[in-house]
Amino acid sequence: MSETEATVHTGGCQCGAVRFRVEGELGTASICHCRMCQKAFGSLYAPLVGIRAPATLIWTRGEPKRFQSSNHVARGFCPECGTPLTYEAPGDVGIAIGAFDNPHGIAPVIQYGVEGKLPYTDAMAAIPERRTEEDVETAVFLDTIVSNQHPDHDTETWPAIQSAAPVSPEKTK
Repeated sequence: MSETEATVHTGGCQCGAVRFRVEGELGTASICHCRMCQKAFGSLYAPLVGIRAPATLIWTRGEPKRFQSSNHVARGFCPECGTPLTYEAPGDVGIAIGAFDNPHGIAPVIQYGVEGKLPYTDAMAAIPERRTEEDVETAVFLDTIVSNQHPDHDTETWPAIQSAAPVSPEKTK
């Protein structure tokens, strides 16, 4: 078995309706600051990693719905929960880094579309940090959260997730 055949990366959307497997080495990891990527991700930028031959992308559960965001690019997302999943251009497919089960080792090495970069993104490392459990003002609310998020691994089935009852404002005080 070659090194490429031995390398497998899995991932999927937040709800688990769409799952994927990449067999082979991942391409270049990047972030894109262009306005189209900001809107597609609903975020400050889009963190993506390329999938290029000989690596293969296989949809193992479901498949993304696609929005043709320009004449050249389609954006794939989960039709159930809306998680952004792909950037698809002729000869180029990128997968959202956060959609991988283990995104820790997929570090961006280049930034694209910097003309659209929001000026405060360079200063984000200087913003004060707080761990979730240290946020005492929201502790009661956080203690009542029941996650419907799919686990970061493949599962045999995809059950329809029942939403938890909404938390009333009185319970968060």
